[in-house]
Amino acid sequence: MLYVVGFGSGAGECMTGAAEKALKDSDVIIGYTTYTELVKPFFPDKEYLDTGMRQEVERVRLALERSLTDKVALVCSGDPELYGMAALCYELLDEFPEAEIKVIAGVTAAFSGGAVLGAPLTHDTAIISLSDLLTPMEKIERRLRCAAEGDFVIVLYNPSSRKRADYLQKACDIILKYRDPETVCGYVKNIGRDGEESHICTLAELRDESVDMFTTVFIGNSQTREAGGKMVTPRGYLYE
Repeated sequence: MLYVVGFGSGAGECMTGAAEKALKDSDVIIGYTTYTELVKPFFPDKEYLDTGMRQEVERVRLALERSLTDKVALVCSGDPELYGMAALCYELLDEFPEAEIKVIAGVTAAFSGGAVLGAPLTHDTAIISLSDLLTPMEKIERRLRCAAEGDFVIVLYNPSSRKRADYLQKACDIILKYRDPETVCGYVKNIGRDGEESHICTLAELRDESVDMFTTVFIGNSQTREAGGKMVTPRGYLYE
């Protein structure tokens, strides 16, 4: 059996009961090195195998192969369907026709981070990664324009890195063509981990904020506002 497990944003309290059970039932836990290190303190008696960044195909093949003889958990942060390994496991299944896969949902950073900020996702939401490692930047920019023009709340994953230091600024410039500079926004760093911090700001201010790969960014729609010191997007119940 191969469990493809989403352990949430920071493991520990962010992990669902189903994820915890799958990890307890597994003989081997496989994942990206950073992720296995997050899980190890909670399941120290397991066998661990890990691979580095950009070795996703090798990692999934390893997990599928081991699952033919053992119960294996392939761990992903957040949810394994959202920028995780779930799809790749099914894509490679033809190479391992006897393998059995079960996807275990996890709480992605959009929801755990949104809870830290308040309630920014109570209406239609678009989640977009700014990483162009696997997606052409032209497509990312088109998605940003469409989401901004459609007045979606926008959640940005992978907003910046050493090689992409200005990507959040560029994304904000695109969105500012469709949104008021005073649009309520927020971001959360290290969700569910040591050093967690959150900030609420305007879209104009967000453009110049310093963020990293462990930051999730929330850009409000035209109705998003501050309430009780939190970022809130009304669903419309008070206006029926």
